[in-house]
Amino acid sequence: MKGVKPLILAGIVAASAAVHANDLDKVIDKSSEINKSAAQSQTKIDKIADSMQGRLQQFKTLNKEIDGLAVYNAQLTKQLNNQIEEMESLNLSMDQVSIIERQITPLMLRMIEGLEQFVSLDIPFLADERTKRVTSLKEMMNRADINSSEKFRRVLEAYQVEVDYGRTIEAYTALLNVDDKEREVDFLRIGRLELIYLTRDGKKAGSWNADTKSFEALPDSTISQINKGLRIARKQLAPDMLTLPVHAAE
Repeated sequence: MKGVKPLILAGIVAASAAVHANDLDKVIDKSSEINKSAAQSQTKIDKIADSMQGRLQQFKTLNKEIDGLAVYNAQLTKQLNNQIEEMESLNLSMDQVSIIERQITPLMLRMIEGLEQFVSLDIPFLADERTKRVTSLKEMMNRADINSSEKFRRVLEAYQVEVDYGRTIEAYTALLNVDDKEREVDFLRIGRLELIYLTRDGKKAGSWNADTKSFEALPDSTISQINKGLRIARKQLAPDMLTLPVHAAE
């Protein structure tokens, strides 16, 4: 009987060891499940973290775009306000242009009338050309296809042509009644100081007398100087001093 107790004790130990081993396996299995679950959870957490990081980066990018749009909108607002101011200024200018246009038309008409009177009272050089210029200006004023600024430019241009006549020397050929006979003559215009003619045969000469409104004969002694003046005006001679009779202005 004494030999039985050790066997029973050994059996109990073996059974206890088996129980413990079984429990340990369960614990290990459970631990593995926990680790696996923890790994899966960590994976989910990592995915969530990556997603959050991406969204955070997207949020920052959107914020930068919003800031940029805010600056852009502010600039557009300034430009829009400036355009509104420009439109108001243009509207005001257009109103003023309409007022000026109504005022400038009568002014141009008076200028053309004054130019016509001036040509008729001036020494009679290039009479046809100057008269046609005035007539053209009158016809222009009745045309609707030419704006006021262009009309005013042409009127000023005509005045400038007349101004230039006063400081130039010119030679041209035209018809003139000499001794009750229409003849072709060479005219020499020296500014507005003197208008002289010389017949093509070089035998008769005369100058315009503003007091009598007619041409008066000049002595034969002046013919050589007149010929010289004609050649200078035609750029056939270099400019030089001329000795010609001049009607003194009163």
